[in-house]
Amino acid sequence: MVQTILGAGGAIGVEVAKALTAYTSNIRLVARNPKKVNDSDELFIADLTDRQQIFKAVEGSSIVYLTVGFNYTIKVWQNLWPPLARNVVDACIAHGAKLVFFDNIYAIGDDHVKHITESSPINPSSQKGQVRAEVDRIILEASEKNGLKAIIARSPDFFGVIKDKSVLMNLIYENLAKDKKAQWFCNAKVVHSCGYAPDLGKGTAMLGNTDDAFQQIWNLPTDSERITGEGWVQLFADVMKTGNKVQVLPAWGVKALGLFVPILREMHEMLYQYDRDYFFDSSKFNKRFNYTPIPNAEAVRQVVEALKGK
Repeated sequence: MVQTILGAGGAIGVEVAKALTAYTSNIRLVARNPKKVNDSDELFIADLTDRQQIFKAVEGSSIVYLTVGFNYTIKVWQNLWPPLARNVVDACIAHGAKLVFFDNIYAIGDDHVKHITESSPINPSSQKGQVRAEVDRIILEASEKNGLKAIIARSPDFFGVIKDKSVLMNLIYENLAKDKKAQWFCNAKVVHSCGYAPDLGKGTAMLGNTDDAFQQIWNLPTDSERITGEGWVQLFADVMKTGNKVQVLPAWGVKALGLFVPILREMHEMLYQYDRDYFFDSSKFNKRFNYTPIPNAEAVRQVVEALKGK
């Protein structure tokens, strides 16, 4: 049976496609303009804002991975995420497919980000968090009441060779590559976990192909090092052989710059993830699968070397 990735082509969709080759040669990549990751991939063109096209994309699938990344604006999220979730859930139920939702941790708010586990409460403190909480509830309710077999696979901020939408790559790597100071939000001395895209993709594929992993929330494999913003800058500086100075953008500065830079305007409500410790605990996954995430220093080295090769 086919294993299908809805929203293929992004940083995580690509890594999930790579990892799925350990389980199947029938991989369907669904996007507006899908591109092969593996030679045997089936490409399926679809607009995932259209219910009928979602149903067609899911038909014949045994497992569906939802790895969509919409534009990072609250209006887009409010308009597109809940209907997408409902349509994907309905399509999976109709076609007897299991669902693996690649989620972030926005539904977990305020001080709960200081130690994020699978039991952390869904209690958002931002508008984007409210949207993600609604999506989670749609999936959880369908699992409890409508027979959907599903997994919510959560990830912290992440980084990898595909730099799009990665705070780490945009604030640190891009600036250091231009011989500028790295940047960070609010406080570079507090802990901030980040996942490595290959680990996250592999973990997502592992969960999807493990029967007893369903009907649960899982934190995807992430190095347990309690690394700070300054620590991330140092790792990149060491590999790139640059200075390690960092410019910290205070909350008021982010808000002011948001008048001119749209992405910063959207980031302001998420700064509670940067002004205090933000630690992502994946010990449940690591113990269940006897898995050791790639250490942060090695992950940074791999990314920098891969980009240098390009």
